[in-house]
Amino acid sequence: MGTTSAPGADRVDAVVVGAGLSGLYQLYRLRALGLRVTVFEAGEDIGGTWYWNRYPGARCDVESMSYSYSFSPELDQEWEWSERYASQPEILRYIHHVADRFGLRGDVILHTRVTSAAYDGTTHTWRVSTDTRRTVTTRFLVLTSGCMSALKDPGIPGQDRFAGEALHTARWPREEVFFTGKRVAVIGTGCSGVQAVPVIAERAAALTVFQRTPAYALPAHNRPWLGSETAELKARYPQFRQAQRLSRGGTVFEPPTGSALAADEAERTAAYEAAWGSGLLSGLLRTYTDILTDEKANATVAEFVRSKIRSIVDDPETAEVLSPRAFPFATKRPCLDTGYYAAYNLPHVTLVDLRATPIETMTRRGIRTTEGEHVLDTIVFATGFDRWG
Repeated sequence: MGTTSAPGADRVDAVVVGAGLSGLYQLYRLRALGLRVTVFEAGEDIGGTWYWNRYPGARCDVESMSYSYSFSPELDQEWEWSERYASQPEILRYIHHVADRFGLRGDVILHTRVTSAAYDGTTHTWRVSTDTRRTVTTRFLVLTSGCMSALKDPGIPGQDRFAGEALHTARWPREEVFFTGKRVAVIGTGCSGVQAVPVIAERAAALTVFQRTPAYALPAHNRPWLGSETAELKARYPQFRQAQRLSRGGTVFEPPTGSALAADEAERTAAYEAAWGSGLLSGLLRTYTDILTDEKANATVAEFVRSKIRSIVDDPETAEVLSPRAFPFATKRPCLDTGYYAAYNLPHVTLVDLRATPIETMTRRGIRTTEGEHVLDTIVFATGFDRWG
């Protein structure tokens, strides 16, 4: 028995929700199967997370030559990454290049949010409705909105009272934001805060960072790629891509074989130092087999990171507040940083421990904690996305 669309409804073979990296890839693959596809994107442009995340310092924490599409050997050879860890503007340029090269834009409908999707068990089709009053009937519905699309509201009392400039890292303005001469606050020290703080500190007259829970931040050692390095990797891209597909998470490395507790302290410290110097997000996890399975083994690497924080941050009290102690290393995703801890050595940068002095409310002039009011010109909410909301 054939299916019929409701009056006024479009009909396609597949609907994809979200035009980020995964959504565009689904479009490419579904087209290759001969299906008619429509992609709905709520934003003003394609790019997903890399469209919304345009705050100062935003960049990927996976090496750019790994964090890229692998479906086209020709694309691998054509595109040139400029840095080891690509910044948001470069990743967005890459996404636009892919969309243009493979003619993907024509099936993407921007400024359109899917509001409902109802499955009809009789016709085996989905009826997808949008906030533009468009309705589409489809056999296949693919949700590629991901876990980083819904903004995380900090929920601070009095947010609407603040008379200054309020910004959110997950909805950063497309026009340039100026911090020169301003008193700036950053609320949140997850990955977006860790990346934004050093950049804002370079520009602001005064920067106050409000931290609830410190993160484990590891050095990225980011740098431009040398032409010889790019040529060498491109020459072995086919083998590298195959190894990626066989890896546990898309990054290629030799798994560890020994136990952290079986190694003596000198050997263990040397392994951690090498991992710290590697500039890899998972570098420390690659040292020993029991980092994530044994609390005592995990404690050795957690203390190593805290020792690094103490060696970088001049003030012992600030170093201690920045040192994670409430959860084991890597049970929350660590951050890759460029100058994060060193930023707290600058005389105009202040750290506020919200565990000791919680925020009571936002005021017309700034933020009031239990310790007093902080007068501000700009507040940056680095609270990211509601990942599982």
